[in-house]
Formats: sequence, C-alpha cells, structure tokens
Amino acid sequence: MKRRIVLFLLILSMADGIFGQETAPAPTPARRRGWLSRILHPFSPEVVPQYKDPRLRGLALDLQITPQTVKLSEVRQLAIKVTLTNLSKRPVPLDFPTSQRIEIYLRNSAGNILTKWSDNHAIAEKPATILINPQERIEYNETISTRDLTPNKVFIAEVFFPQYPELRVRQKFLAVP
Repeated sequence: MKRRIVLFLLILSMADGIFGQETAPAPTPARRRGWLSRILHPFSPEVVPQYKDPRLRGLALDLQITPQTVKLSEVRQLAIKVTLTNLSKRPVPLDFPTSQRIEIYLRNSAGNILTKWSDNHAIAEKPATILINPQERIEYNETISTRDLTPNKVFIAEVFFPQYPELRVRQKFLAVP
C-alpha cells in the first residue's frame, strides 16, 4: 500500500508541468536542476558552457524575446532581455573599451543581417570594467526595430558581446501579419 502511495506521489510530482500553461516564454537553456534530478543524479554538475577563453569560464548567457510571435501590425519594437550569469565560484571581470556592452542582430532565416542594434545608438569611447560576482547576474533590457521584418517568416535574434565573441546566443521567432 505504501509503495502505491509513493509511486502515485512521484508520478504526480513529475506531471506538474502538464497541468499549467506558461504565459511567458521559457529561458533558452535550463541551468537549474530540479529536486528530482538532484536526487536521481546527485553527482552530476550543473551545465555550464565551456569557452576557449579561460576568463569567461563559468558565465552563462540567456536570451528572452517578447513577444515570441511578433504581430507586425501591432509591434514596432521587439523587446530583448539578455542575462549574463556567473555560475562559477570566482568573480569574472569583463573589460570594455567603449560604452557598448552588447550588440543585437536581427537575421533572416538565410543568416543575412537585417537590423543592427548599434546603428541607432551612440557609442562613446569610454573604457569600463564590469565585475560579476559568483552567483550574480547582469541583465540588459533593450529594444530593436521590427521595420525590416516581413510577415509569415522565421527570423533569428542574435545577441553577443563585441569584446567577447564567444559570449553569443541566438533565438528564432516568428513574424506574423
């Protein structure tokens, strides 16, 4: 009898995501493990991207686009949220020679660049260093114009740090009329 109850509770806890519907788009890569995953695989580490540059080890980049399906008749600007998280146990310094931290490209499905975020923003020669402490994150909330998008096609939003080309993330989205 106890085994049936435990089995029922286990199935119920695993089916938690079936009953609810998310209104916001989910982040691109999953970085936090659930309690069940930690119990079943206690010694497997969190997934942390590996970069060739040793200064960037432990950083994870996440991109969220709002709305996920772009209605061109209603939306003139696409909201882009980029989160850079330090998952390591040491602080990571990032040096920038200008005031530009990120670059955003809107690409068509063939990979051609339609819009650049930096074309509409002033960039000054102002060097700076950003220190990301362990388990902290930096968020960049920006918008980019949708004027070059055409309906009923898939487009790609690509965000990267010009000073650190390895820190790059892409996400596809659909444009409808």
